[in-house]
Amino acid sequence: MAEIVVEETRIIEDPQGDGSRLWGFITFWGLHAWVLAYCVVMLSAFFIQFVMGEFPCPLCMLQRYGMILATLGALFVIIQARRGELTTARYVQGLGMGLIGVLAGASVSVRQILLHIKPGDSGYGEPFLGLHLYTWAFVTFAIVMIYVGVMLMLMPRGIPQAPAAGSTAWKISSAIIWLFVGVVAANVIAIIFLEGFAPVLPDDPAGYNLIDQLTGR
Repeated sequence: MAEIVVEETRIIEDPQGDGSRLWGFITFWGLHAWVLAYCVVMLSAFFIQFVMGEFPCPLCMLQRYGMILATLGALFVIIQARRGELTTARYVQGLGMGLIGVLAGASVSVRQILLHIKPGDSGYGEPFLGLHLYTWAFVTFAIVMIYVGVMLMLMPRGIPQAPAAGSTAWKISSAIIWLFVGVVAANVIAIIFLEGFAPVLPDDPAGYNLIDQLTGR
């Protein structure tokens, strides 16, 4: 009697097939562009805050937090790729985290836009290129939503591929990661100085409450 041998077939993800090395390169640095773009946005907000003297309101800070949460999703994918541990499931998890962040931030942006939508309302703060900062924030959130959708469409061939450890590209990647860490730390310090010993940030802050409280003003 002939023996019937059943060969087990395993489906193995091959992120390097079908020309995905190029796509992996593009998506890896696309995530860095995401991180770097939000670093620039938040650093620009610091310029407006410290140089131009426009203090962020609670909704402004919530939008910054949305940007940070969204960027943590991109950062998660970057770190997993650098460690050589990135899988399709982890890639989706990172994109999902980023999507949650942009949805949260966009909802706050829409809230602030609606607060100042009435005719004759000058809005909060000075406009930049015809739009207020919270409107620009919504634009950035919308762009990231589209980016996440496109990345999901490219899967699995678009799995990010990290450069060789120690290479120039690797060092550039590390510099962008540490820039983001510094921006997050600066935002934490800024909110502490703005709120001071208070549970929430004032609706229309005019200074740094912590300094005023410590100096007895």
